[in-house]
Order: sequence, then C-alpha cells, then structure tokens
Amino acid sequence: MGRYRSRLEIAADILSVVSGNDAGKTRIMSQARLSWDLLNRYLSELMEVGLVSFGSSDRYVLTPRGRRFLDRFGEYSRRRERVERELRDVGRERTRLESFCFNAEGEGGR
Repeated sequence: MGRYRSRLEIAADILSVVSGNDAGKTRIMSQARLSWDLLNRYLSELMEVGLVSFGSSDRYVLTPRGRRFLDRFGEYSRRRERVERELRDVGRERTRLESFCFNAEGEGGR
C-alpha cells in the first residue's frame, strides 16, 4: 500500500499536469488523482499565491512562479530521495553493528 502524499507533493502534481499544456479541472483532477473538493481547494490556494492562473477557455496555466516552484521541488525531491536512501543504509549498518555486538551468532561470534 502506498503512502499518503504531502501537501507539497499534491501541489507539485497539480502544477505538473498544468505545465504540460493548459488544463481544465477534469484533466487535473484525474491526472493528479484528487477528489473534486480537494482539487478546488488546492487550485484556490495555488491561484492565491500566484503559482497558477486561470487562462482562456476555462483552462489553468502555470505562471513563471509556478515553473520556479516545480524546478525547486524537483531538486528537493531528488535530494530527499538521496537522504532517505542514506538513512536506510545507516539503519542497516546499525542493525549489523548491533548484531555484531550483542548476538553471539553475529559476525565475530564468541
């Protein structure tokens, strides 16, 4: 089972959909995997802070500020993934050290 997305991840998903081409609500809702109510709430917030604007033909468009957010979010995501991998490696090493130190059957034994 997957984990819940953070607010930042949801915002980035919406902006990614809008960035491809101008997008209507139905397309954004579907591709960002959101309910109608959540979509409306997030779109309102994203418009309020200037990341998305409402263009012609009932379409939402990414603003330059929205593009900068997506770029920074991409950098943040890559960095977070590296840190999470490193933390998993550190956790595995800790488990090995605990086994080595406290288990007679671990490396080094008696």
